Amino acid sequence: MRRKYLCLFLAGAAIVAAAASPLSLSAQELTAPDIKSNKPTPRMADGHPDLSGYWKGTRETTPVGNIGKDLPGFKLPLTPAGQAALQHNLTATIDPESLCILGGMPRHNASGLPFEVLQGNKKIAFLYFYTYYRLIPIDANRKHSKDPDSSFFGEEIGHWEGDTLVIDSIGFKEEKVWIDENANPHSDALHVAERWTRPDGDHIHVETLIEDPKFYTKPFTYSRTWVLGKPDEEIGEYACSENNVDQSHLGFGPGPIRADGTRGFIEK
Repeated sequence: MRRKYLCLFLAGAAIVAAAASPLSLSAQELTAPDIKSNKPTPRMADGHPDLSGYWKGTRETTPVGNIGKDLPGFKLPLTPAGQAALQHNLTATIDPESLCILGGMPRHNASGLPFEVLQGNKKIAFLYFYTYYRLIPIDANRKHSKDPDSSFFGEEIGHWEGDTLVIDSIGFKEEKVWIDENANPHSDALHVAERWTRPDGDHIHVETLIEDPKFYTKPFTYSRTWVLGKPDEEIGEYACSENNVDQSHLGFGPGPIRADGTRGFIEK
């Protein structure tokens, strides 16, 4: 890996002298083994599964950061407009997270970094490694706004379908946003539906449906399972823009995307 890509990763992580960075985390912390569990699913007082916990990716999730992980050849069903937007991202935009712009949804579901969930009866919070968060109301009677203010995570509404928490989101910001680490784009028509389950005490799972008729010819899905971290693990403070010394060296796009769906500049 040559210096250019290292700088991109460092700036994206916004290295802080007094705080740990993604590069300082061990492989075990980032990719925990997918251990089978006999622990029962914890439940809230109202009987719904409790999704709370510190969640880490498993080694079975490959390639990490690729929203097309579950598609043949990792190929997204791009429309001509979507293909043009992707080409623009690859050749004219810097990774938004390297500029301290929120990754948003669905990018955070594809990330290799851990996250934390704090669940209440009426709201659920997702806390991410870069000190980003989203706070989602759980209300089966709430409807989307007719013209929601755009945001990186969209206007999110949660409700329960049995033991599944469904999070439905519209109204996403479309500028300076990639939906994964491969620079795949989305338009203002993006609709994301997440179905979160906790099959046992040690795992959490999501099925993510992604619809965007302007940039994709058909809806597609992204599935993912995480494993529970240790009781004392938690998300810490992280200042994205502090000591961001490599920003001026960043190049466009994520680097070459290989046949196995991974990415990165190759050392010559």
